[in-house]
Amino acid sequence: MTETQEMDEGRRKYEFKKTLEKLQSKQGSGTELISLYIPPDKQIHDVVAQLRDEFGQCANIKSKQTRTNVQSAISSILARLKYYKTPPPNGMAIFCGTIQLQGDRTDLECTIIEPPEPLNLYMYRCSSVFELEPLQQMLEEKNVYGLLVLDRREAYWGFLRGNRIEPVGGVTSTVPGKQRKGGQSSVRFQRLREIAIHEFYTKIGERASAIFLAEKDFFERFRGVLIGGPSPTKEEFEAGQYLHHEIQKRIIGLFDVAYTNESGLAELVDAARDALKGVEVIKEKELMNRFLKELVKENGLAAYGEESVRKNLATGSVDTLLLSASLRKSRVKVRCQACGHAEERTVQLEPGKTIADILSSQTCRACTGPLIVDEETDIIEELTRLADQTSTRVQIISDDFEEGSMLYSAFGGIAAILRYRTGY
Repeated sequence: MTETQEMDEGRRKYEFKKTLEKLQSKQGSGTELISLYIPPDKQIHDVVAQLRDEFGQCANIKSKQTRTNVQSAISSILARLKYYKTPPPNGMAIFCGTIQLQGDRTDLECTIIEPPEPLNLYMYRCSSVFELEPLQQMLEEKNVYGLLVLDRREAYWGFLRGNRIEPVGGVTSTVPGKQRKGGQSSVRFQRLREIAIHEFYTKIGERASAIFLAEKDFFERFRGVLIGGPSPTKEEFEAGQYLHHEIQKRIIGLFDVAYTNESGLAELVDAARDALKGVEVIKEKELMNRFLKELVKENGLAAYGEESVRKNLATGSVDTLLLSASLRKSRVKVRCQACGHAEERTVQLEPGKTIADILSSQTCRACTGPLIVDEETDIIEELTRLADQTSTRVQIISDDFEEGSMLYSAFGGIAAILRYRTGY
């Protein structure tokens, strides 16, 4: 996959996730929100026939409001299906219904999604919320790595799923220290210690293997296990083949780490960066570390905050634009109803509220008159478009690791690595 393809894939994943979040926040009154899943091999005319039948069945709904709303949703879906002779290559999902807005207001909304993977089910469902689980499953990481850190005192294991390190659990040992108690012969003490070490390694192997083997679709998704710890502990553990044979043959490598508790999992991923080249979390970590190094330099090539980054984008000085996947903002063009003054603003989105709802508490800066929205664009889409104009690389950074979380919490989710200093 080329760098351009990876960037496009990252943006598509962000858009897909954001759309699902919006749909998840929608609420209907009663069972009047329709979720319709159409797999790629389903005939559109069969779907139309069922919808018409469902339209007729609506006559049995006692509540007039619910009956009217469901029929309106079915009519809206039928109108859109007229433009399809066959489903798209991966099928399609349609979500339609009368959404509850603030106060007593409602609005009929209809969203069509062409999923990133083929749908394998046909579903028609009415509920007070949209049925999103089949699409949410597509957001699950397909490549999973097992993580195991250990020494003779403790061990901890977990998973690396895409960008996210997922701690699971660990054990502590009862292996005696190297100093023997009085009265014990050194040979007997050493033998007892070796038995305790072997039993501890066996416990680690059994428990870690059980967790890794229980992973969903193990043979398709589990790419291997990374083992970290001091020498010679990790080498002894591997040589003793304490892991299940299916896990043992998937050992990617052994790596030196100082911590063997939960903190050691992140250290292990860092230590294994060469072995994990190509895994998204490593690329994102490298970019964030590069940004942080530039940030602490005198006259370093780093900028952060929306205003500073916008100015640098305008001058073409941004080499890499870093955007947090947690950003939920829109760039809106507003106009004053009283004096006609127009400007652009960045608005923080709020669950269950429209842009108009949020702006209702804001006024014109020229005359304090009420505002109306002329245009709305997702801020990541808008900044990405600006970046494309100057061949700037764009990386959407998840918050599933420490540096990624820092981008959102400490730098407002918008930062840049610069080509040259501009003073902004």
